[in-house]
Amino acid sequence: MSDLKNDRPNTPLLDTVQRPADLKRFSDAELIKIAQEVRSETVSAVSVTGGHLGAGLGVVELTVALHAVFNTPKDKIIWDVGHQCYPHKILTERRDRIRTLRQKDGLSGFTKRSESPYDPFGAAHSSTSISAALGFAVARDLGGNVPEGLGDAIAVIGDGSMSAGMAYEALNNAGHLKKRMIVILNDNEMSIAPPVGAMSSYLSRLYAEEPFQDLKAAAKGAISFLPEPFREGAKRAKDMLKGMTVGGTLFEQLGFSYLGPIDGHDMNQLLPVLRTVKDRATGPILIHVITKKGKGYAPAEEARDKGHGVSKFNVVTGEQKKAPSNAPSYTKVFAEHLLKEAADDDKICAVTAAMPDGTGLNLFAERYPSRCFDVGIAEQHGVTFAAALAAGGMKPFCAMYSTFLQRGYDQVVHDVAIQRLPVRFAIDRAGLVGADGATHAGAFDVAYLTNLPGFVVMAAADEAELAHMVATAAAHDDGPIAFRFPRGEGNGVDMPERGKPLEIGKGRMIRHGKQVALLSFGTRLAEVEKAAEALTAKGITPTIADARFAKPLDRDLILELAATHEALITIEEGAVGGFGSHVAQLLAEEGVFDTGLKYRSMVLPDTFIDHANPADMYADAKLNASDIEAKVLNTLGVATIGEARA
Repeated sequence: MSDLKNDRPNTPLLDTVQRPADLKRFSDAELIKIAQEVRSETVSAVSVTGGHLGAGLGVVELTVALHAVFNTPKDKIIWDVGHQCYPHKILTERRDRIRTLRQKDGLSGFTKRSESPYDPFGAAHSSTSISAALGFAVARDLGGNVPEGLGDAIAVIGDGSMSAGMAYEALNNAGHLKKRMIVILNDNEMSIAPPVGAMSSYLSRLYAEEPFQDLKAAAKGAISFLPEPFREGAKRAKDMLKGMTVGGTLFEQLGFSYLGPIDGHDMNQLLPVLRTVKDRATGPILIHVITKKGKGYAPAEEARDKGHGVSKFNVVTGEQKKAPSNAPSYTKVFAEHLLKEAADDDKICAVTAAMPDGTGLNLFAERYPSRCFDVGIAEQHGVTFAAALAAGGMKPFCAMYSTFLQRGYDQVVHDVAIQRLPVRFAIDRAGLVGADGATHAGAFDVAYLTNLPGFVVMAAADEAELAHMVATAAAHDDGPIAFRFPRGEGNGVDMPERGKPLEIGKGRMIRHGKQVALLSFGTRLAEVEKAAEALTAKGITPTIADARFAKPLDRDLILELAATHEALITIEEGAVGGFGSHVAQLLAEEGVFDTGLKYRSMVLPDTFIDHANPADMYADAKLNASDIEAKVLNTLGVATIGEARA
C-alpha cells in the first residue's frame, strides 16, 4: 500500500515521517514497525532528559493509529494530563527537539498550545480532556474558526483520570448535547499509583460481560461504504467487535455509544476500529482501550510505578542517574515526622489524592493502613472528606501538591475555613518546581490561603523547621492550619529527633544587623543568608529574620524591624498577594509608612515561568542571592552591584 519509496531499506521508517500526514502513505504492517521505532525513540530521548516515561510507552500504538487515521491538526487530539504525549510530539514535527524535553528553552513535558498547532489544548492536570473535546465539537458545529480548521474532537483519558468528578460532568453534558465526539478511555489499570475506587472495579467487570451479537450501529455494514483499501480492515473490525461489550454500560446510560474493551497494543484492532468510528460515528462514542503502562521497555514494566517519572537513565540497564545528596528530601522529612506524631496519637490520619508516593504518604499507608486514604484524582472530595474527618474528631493531614490543592479551593473555603475545622494541609511542591514548569508551580497557595479568616499558614525555611511545623500542625486544634515546603532535598541542617510545636504567629531572629532588615518566608532564607554575606563584604550588615508564619503575622517582630531599620524587605516563593502583601497591609494600618520606612517585597513575577531547572527558574524570577543583594543596594540608594565592584 505504501507509495513512499525508501531507497535505503535499512533506514528506519520513522526517519521518513515529518508530520502525521506522512503516516497515511504506509501500510498497516509498516505502521506497526513505525510504532516500534517510536517506542525506541521515546526510551532513548527520556534516557537523556528524564521525565514521564511509562505513560508515553503505554500509548505508542494508540498514538500512531490516531495520527494515521485522523487528520491532525484539523482533528483535535486532546491528551488528558499530557504526560503521555512524548510519542505524539515525535510524530508532530518535533522529533528534532525531543531531546530538549523539560530543559530550559526546550519542549514542554506536557501538551502546550503555544508550542505547536498539534497541541490544541494544554494540559498537565488530569480530567480536563472530555470537557475540552466537547468544547471543540460545539465550536465546530457553531461555525468556530481557527487557522488549521475544526474537525473531529478526540479525548484520550486514562482510567485514573476517570476518578475525578469533572470527567463525569463532561460525560453527562456531552451525552445530553449528542455532539459527534470521541472519547478514548485508556485503561492501563494504573495512573501514577494503582487506581482506587468503584470505577476501577467497574471497568474490570466490563471485561466479563456478555458479548453482543452485532456491531450496534458502529460497524454494521461498514464494508459496503468504505474505499476498497480499507474494506478488509473494516471486515476485521466487524468480526472483532462482535465479541465486545456494547450494552447496558454506565457510559451508554450517559448517552455514549460504547465500544470495547480492545487491545490498545494491537494495531490490527486499533486501526480498523478507529477507521470505522471515524467514518460512521454520529454522536458521542467511547472506545475502551486496554494498555500497559511502560509497555515494551522491561525496566519500566517491572518498576512499581511503571516508570511514571524517571531521571536520566542507562537505556540498557534502566538504572537511573541520580546525583548523590547527603540531605533528606523535604517530602521524606514530612513523612517520617508525621509517622512519629501518629505513633503517639491514634487520631492522626492522612488523606492524599492519587499521590501516595509523591507526598510520602506511602510510608504512612504501610504503617497505618486503616488511617491512610487515597481518594483518587479527586482533590475536591479529598478536602471535604478531610473536613468531615476533623468534624468527627479525627486529626486529618491533607497532603497535596500546591498546584493540585488549587482544584479543591472552594472546598477549602466552604467546607473547612467557614466551619473552622482543624484540617492540617501539608502543601508539597511549594514554589518553583523545575522541569514540570508553570502548570506545577506552587505559586499561589500563600495568597489563596492567607485571605481566609482563621487560617494559620506556615512555610518551612529548611528541613528542621519542617519537622517543627509537622508537630505544630498535629498539636493545633483551633481551626485549619497549613504548612508548605518545596520539592527536592533540604539544606543538610542538623535534624531534631522530634519536632517541637512552634508558638503560633511567632517568627525567629536569625542574625542582628543594622540599616536593612531582610524578612524571609520559606526556603529562600538560604539565599537571603548568601546575599547577606556578599553585602557584609560591601560594608552593609543586614538583619535577617525568618517569619515562619504568613498568618497570623508576627506583628511585634515586624514592627520592631520596621522601627529599627531604614529599610525592610520581604522575600517569599509565592505570587503577589501573599506574605509581603499582608506585611504591607500591617505597616500601612500601623502608620509605619508615614515615618519614611523604605519597604520592598520580593515575590514571583506576574507571569508564568517556563520549565527549567529550579536555579534557572528562580534566576528568571529574580529571587536568587544576587537579586536579593541588588534589591538591598537599590533600596538603600547605594551603588548597584556592578558599580560597587567597579
